[in-house]
Amino acid sequence: VLMPWKASSVMEERLRFVARLLDGEAMTDVCRDFGVSRKTGYKIFDRYKEHGLAALSDRSRRPVTTRGPRHEVSRRPLLASPRRYDGLPELTYPFHDRDILVTTCGRLCLHRKKINISTVLAGQSLGIKEVDEGIWLVSFMHYDLGYFDLEQKTLQPLDNPFGTRLSPMS
Repeated sequence: VLMPWKASSVMEERLRFVARLLDGEAMTDVCRDFGVSRKTGYKIFDRYKEHGLAALSDRSRRPVTTRGPRHEVSRRPLLASPRRYDGLPELTYPFHDRDILVTTCGRLCLHRKKINISTVLAGQSLGIKEVDEGIWLVSFMHYDLGYFDLEQKTLQPLDNPFGTRLSPMS
């Protein structure tokens, strides 16, 4: 049975979509599995490359103006893949100081401090490594996302997480 993406999990589905592309799968195959056109696939991926994880959140499609009558726009529902998806592989970070889980509210809890990361990564395991006194590198899968310090408590993203790697690949 094909089920359309639930609104609450659109972000999660887009993260899975992007993760498979980052893993080297072909756009055509991933789009077919997720039931989206290649045009939509490239739009999601380009938005992610340009704006990072925040770009995966569901953006309102409601027009900005409120004048005139409201018309319901019919949209073709996105169909889920008929192939089973087992989720991301168990993520481990052997080259980091520790693995840490992102809370449902999108934070890391470290030394009694809450560091804001992103709700997109809720429930995912990240690798963190102290690279300087109180300065930590944060990685997801094979990608370094950025740094946080325990005083600021906010992730400072790298300009391009697809650029040269700072830590060895696991």
